[in-house]
Amino acid sequence: MYSPTDLKKGTVISLQGRPYKVIEYSQKVMGRGGSIVNVKLKSLLDGSVLPKTYKGADKIEPAELSGRTAQYLYQDGGSFYFMDPETFEQFDLPADIVDEAARYLKEGDSVSLQLVGGRVINLELPKNLPLKVTYTENIVKGDTASGSVMKDATLETGYSLKVPSFIKVGDVIRVDTRSGEYLERQR
Repeated sequence: MYSPTDLKKGTVISLQGRPYKVIEYSQKVMGRGGSIVNVKLKSLLDGSVLPKTYKGADKIEPAELSGRTAQYLYQDGGSFYFMDPETFEQFDLPADIVDEAARYLKEGDSVSLQLVGGRVINLELPKNLPLKVTYTENIVKGDTASGSVMKDATLETGYSLKVPSFIKVGDVIRVDTRSGEYLERQR
């Protein structure tokens, strides 16, 4: 069982026998009264969003999920195609299940799939991924007053984000897949 403070963005819980994923989380501390946790839950079966409030003593049931590994192959229209590495069976997932993970996927990547009753309901990526920078503007030495200037960069997957000024085309950087932010340059 989870307590309300165990809920974080991405946690999958069971509510009235249905799986829900936490998409927003905020906590309010009420002095002596304990704390209140407000979450927005997205149904992994029909996509509906439900706001919910939990108090400090509430118990939350984790969803009963099974896991499976798959290899990303390609995207075609609104479908993403994957392959089971053991059986070589190919299958597709709609864009609403792949969701924000689409901006980090590249051919050959391994992903973890979460299933309820044999049906894929969620796709999980590692917390951070190494991705190659394919475009960024060069900053001329002396154009910046401090070394903490951020600039736009485009990654090999097509995703754009802000990176420090010392990042160049061809560098491999680590990206936090939960927030979409730059973490570090990989050596």
